[in-house]
Amino acid sequence: MKILLSFLLVVLTTNIYARVVKTIDYNGLIHLSKPVALRILGFGEGDDIDKEMVDKAIKKYFDQGYFNDIWTEFDEKGKLTFYFKEKAIISKVELKGWKEDDDEVKESVIQIKKGSLYDEKKIEAAKKRIIDAISQEGKIDSVVEVETTYLENGSVKVTFVVNEGEEIIIKKLQYSGVYGLDPDDFDDVIANKEQEFMGWFWGQNDGKMSLRDLEYDNLRIRDYYMQYGYLDAKVDEPFVRVDFDNYSADMSYLISEGKPYKISKISVNQLVHVADDAKLRDAISLKKDETFNIKTFREDSKKIKTLVADLGYAFVQVVPDLKKNKENHTVEVVFKVLPGEKVRIRNVLISGNNRTLDRVIRRELYLGPNDIYSLTDLTDSRAALGRLGFFDGNTIEEKRIDNKTMDLIVKVKEAPTGNIQLGGGYGSYGGILLSIGINDRNVWGSGINVGVKAEKSQTTQNYSFNISNPRLNDSDFSGNFSIYQSATDYIDYSVLSTGLTMGIGHRFTRYISGYIGYGYSSNSYTFGDDFNASAYDINAFESYTKSSVTVSVKWDNTDDFYLPRKGFTLSQSIEKSGLGGTANFIKARTNFSKYYGLEDILGFDAIFRYKARYYAIIDNGYIPLAEKFYMGGIGSVRGYQAYTLSPTVADATAVDGIRRVGGTQTFSNNIELSMPLIPKAKMRIVAFADWGMISDNVTDNLLTNNISRAGYGLGLEWFSPVGPIQLMFARPINPQDGDQTATFEFTMGQRF
Repeated sequence: MKILLSFLLVVLTTNIYARVVKTIDYNGLIHLSKPVALRILGFGEGDDIDKEMVDKAIKKYFDQGYFNDIWTEFDEKGKLTFYFKEKAIISKVELKGWKEDDDEVKESVIQIKKGSLYDEKKIEAAKKRIIDAISQEGKIDSVVEVETTYLENGSVKVTFVVNEGEEIIIKKLQYSGVYGLDPDDFDDVIANKEQEFMGWFWGQNDGKMSLRDLEYDNLRIRDYYMQYGYLDAKVDEPFVRVDFDNYSADMSYLISEGKPYKISKISVNQLVHVADDAKLRDAISLKKDETFNIKTFREDSKKIKTLVADLGYAFVQVVPDLKKNKENHTVEVVFKVLPGEKVRIRNVLISGNNRTLDRVIRRELYLGPNDIYSLTDLTDSRAALGRLGFFDGNTIEEKRIDNKTMDLIVKVKEAPTGNIQLGGGYGSYGGILLSIGINDRNVWGSGINVGVKAEKSQTTQNYSFNISNPRLNDSDFSGNFSIYQSATDYIDYSVLSTGLTMGIGHRFTRYISGYIGYGYSSNSYTFGDDFNASAYDINAFESYTKSSVTVSVKWDNTDDFYLPRKGFTLSQSIEKSGLGGTANFIKARTNFSKYYGLEDILGFDAIFRYKARYYAIIDNGYIPLAEKFYMGGIGSVRGYQAYTLSPTVADATAVDGIRRVGGTQTFSNNIELSMPLIPKAKMRIVAFADWGMISDNVTDNLLTNNISRAGYGLGLEWFSPVGPIQLMFARPINPQDGDQTATFEFTMGQRF
């Protein structure tokens, strides 16, 4: 760095010695204020100064890191002027050739932000971090160049131009000393695997080396051995031979297995007795005389920790102690429990809720100020916040105050809860179908759900208003009210309905809730010109009124409203009509959904889902045709148009010679695997298979009118800025003559 002194200091140095500075001035100073600069200076106006004092002051200014150059002038009147040439401000940082649109890389790897000063040392450090990050992906010989462009406003645009190196492919992977286990099973736990035939194909090992995982793979193999009781197993770091001519590698591991250990004894040792020993022992899955399993041991430790932490001991530690007997290869398993002090919650602080009211969040928390700590309550609180569907994510941090108190810091990230609800699809018969509605599940951040729907499609017209409050006056009671007018086309006829519903619910436990509601509707039919009513029951298409009471109960312990990764839902409802209306029947609906996150197994955020539905209706006097069940589309069997799968009757006037009359029983289930597609854009891809049955009796496969259909396909799940969207591309399996298939459907605003 160049330091220039004025010509007075360079040429006429003798004139500065023992001179009195009368005035001090600054020129070109931006990042430092003049008062701060004077404090740094070390002398002031009226002081005697010399060359060394000025030189020392210049070095102090350089230490601030803001300047490329500093020089001074000292005139005959005693005025000392400091001139500064400040570093340029970086207004733009770009990446070319590697992760160009990844903002996370710019933040975590480059670590140079807009508005910072241009610094050569920081630029070089960023180049090294980029090369290191690329090398962790298994690529070597990468080159990073920096292009600096000065803009008109004086700022600088810095572009890191990356030329990625070549990937190293593992051609051969060998293990020495393996006798007790199958080395092929190691592929389930290690990241660096031997390239397989057609390694580019999905599910095959491509053999690409990952340096960031290489140092941990031997530990993963050793851990796998310990799951089978090999407590003495040693796995050396891999020996890697790289051929830089073709960027391939051979790897080998040297393994000393030892022998598996069996459990001779299991005990729990509490340093301070705080919990029932028998209850802690009951939580242990390891068994005496069985082979030791480190994975089960860790799970047992976690169970014990949870049991003790639920008693208020937030800082409990479960320390493993494995007492090995190497002569007979047995191990005594000891769980040492160090409970610490019982902890109370001092305060609960909430942040990130720019819209949702604090009380809406607090009423979902099972821990509050002055409560005794409970790990289960903390975990359930996180899940309860997720089930609201108001947030993209939430965390509850435990801030330790001292050994006996802590604060809980609840951090949420608001998600859009008001959305335009769209639905539709494309079918082989009906063409394009479209519906639209407006809904807000958290109006004004109050937790109240308000919806106005003006739905219009080729098959439906629906105008409705609904309002519901899941926590009346912040209590465990809920309430809802809705009015509607609808027209629904069921292929062969249309139903016109006007009605209202209202009800009240109650949350009995944190997972179980109940509901009782009343509904009234007035309904009538319209038909096409070719409709032959004589082919049906004479009462089937009479206008009718329905007055009914619905009672339901639901279990829900999932961890998120839109995209759960664990837990299940189970609901059962019974609707009894005939309380004053002409319709008289009992309708039962059973729904079940199970969610299981597979990240621990597969290494990425995959989710398995199973959903099942069973609906039945019992005739108590009169079942209108529109109250029966129909199958097809999203929610039952994809690949077929909605409402088109149904028992039929012969009708020569119909185009295909049959008319759909609905079923009294229907069962359908779906298996789905959801995987991340573009995580930054919150896009996921889902593969699914559906199967369902509808009839007057789904348990009797001999009935002529028993309809069984299946479909499969792929879909896109997207948390868009206006709400969750599903795009489903389906194909029917073995469709029959007369089936009305649908290749594409979409919905918006619904739970995945």
